[in-house]
Amino acid sequence: RLLDKIREHQGAEIRIMEVCGTHTQSIAKNAIKPLLPNEIKLLSGPGCPVCVTPEIYIDNAINILHYNHVILVTFGDLMKVKGSSESLDTQRIKGKKAEIIYSPFDVIKIAQDNPDKLIVFLAIGFETTAPLIASIIKISEEKKIHNIKFLMSLKVMPPILREILKRQRNELNGIICPGHVATIMGEKYFQFIADEFNISSIICGFEALDIICGIYLIMKNIRDGQVSKLNNIYKKCVYPQGNIKAKKLMNEVFEVKAGLWRGIGFIEDSELVLSRKYNKYNAAVEFQLDDAIGNTDSLCDCSHILLGDKAPVECNLFGKVCNPENPKGPCMVSSGLHTFPK
Repeated sequence: RLLDKIREHQGAEIRIMEVCGTHTQSIAKNAIKPLLPNEIKLLSGPGCPVCVTPEIYIDNAINILHYNHVILVTFGDLMKVKGSSESLDTQRIKGKKAEIIYSPFDVIKIAQDNPDKLIVFLAIGFETTAPLIASIIKISEEKKIHNIKFLMSLKVMPPILREILKRQRNELNGIICPGHVATIMGEKYFQFIADEFNISSIICGFEALDIICGIYLIMKNIRDGQVSKLNNIYKKCVYPQGNIKAKKLMNEVFEVKAGLWRGIGFIEDSELVLSRKYNKYNAAVEFQLDDAIGNTDSLCDCSHILLGDKAPVECNLFGKVCNPENPKGPCMVSSGLHTFPK
């Protein structure tokens, strides 16, 4: 019934951006785009932490691997992302100690099992991952575990969304907000989209029906002239103030600074870094790494895809020299973004 109502739309084109990797995957897995009328365009925003991790971060991680006393641990989806020339997976094949973990708390056990090694955890993600990282740091402090360091690349959502909406190159009409981030930060965290940019936004779950309902409500808001409206239809998980304990933990362990987004550049107040109290866990300090270098993605269109300017298939490398087995850019590593969209 919702799809029938959506298909009744015969007005101007409506461009909706989802800003969550899980939403992108669900849209692809459930083949939602082909179900929509041509006037409804779905775009994928910068909601994949792997996609927005800059080249210099991968290069720094590879440099750390050159130290024999280091065990580097990360999630599997970061392994294939290339820096300026190589990936962590390439280094692992060469015999470097890079291990895949499935829970951030595995870092504690690895550190305890290898007291003679320095464990470096690649801490990437958004506000969703940040409380987990903060918890590990707090546990390390409480248990006096001194052989753990964190190479930080935790991004914050509102600044990059403001950047996208300010540019107005993609003429967005609606935003499907990142549901996991909203679970932590709360419904009010995204109220600025409606208040500052007069654009309809939705917080929804990740099932096909949730997403289709979100698309319908954005359409309805536009039709009813209520474009400055935020709808929360994920109330079972997203409260107005969010997860207060998680936010308190983040505020204790992290500070905010300008962050580098792959192919996009530096965005003010968009990255979480360790506070002065916990900076002793900072791998960048331990290894004297430089993270203030811009990107040079000369051939890769990932930045244009993440900003909503292009669809993946519009990249000249897509499906040719760039494929899931041989990714040239981070979007091809993302299981949601490398699928063929409508």
